[in-house]
Amino acid sequence: MSERAADSPSNYDDALDVARHIQPALNKLLLIFQRTAEGTSLTTSQVSIMNQLRLRGPSRVSTIAAAELIRMPTASNALYQLERQGFVERHRDKKDRRGVLVALTERGESELDLVSQQRAEALAAILCWLEPEELEGAREVGGLISKLAEVYRPSMTKE
Repeated sequence: MSERAADSPSNYDDALDVARHIQPALNKLLLIFQRTAEGTSLTTSQVSIMNQLRLRGPSRVSTIAAAELIRMPTASNALYQLERQGFVERHRDKKDRRGVLVALTERGESELDLVSQQRAEALAAILCWLEPEELEGAREVGGLISKLAEVYRPSMTKE
């Protein structure tokens, strides 16, 4: 894909050059992180969905699917699994009785806090291998990663 969104501020070829430079290390680092965080009770996708619910509050399945860049059946299945564990609950939308909202339960909030702490500790175990000035650089990169997570929204229609 050599196209970029019309409103993206950077040149695609420049971005591709940076991507080729960091992609192999990023893949390895993500794999290391996932393996060190494997002992947690939730998958990365489940944590992301629960974080969306914490951020947005009770939401429709379609809203969750759009926010997570997944299809409705995938979102429904993930929410079903979370509901079975008592981490989310469904209830009628008071503004539109035809709609159903999904919300975190108290148990879900507690589990999300626990898993988030476990994952932060797993990442800290990786980051502590940096020199102090490099760790500060990682803090700055973290800001860029957070921005990318907020601004980038690929189209779900492209396969």
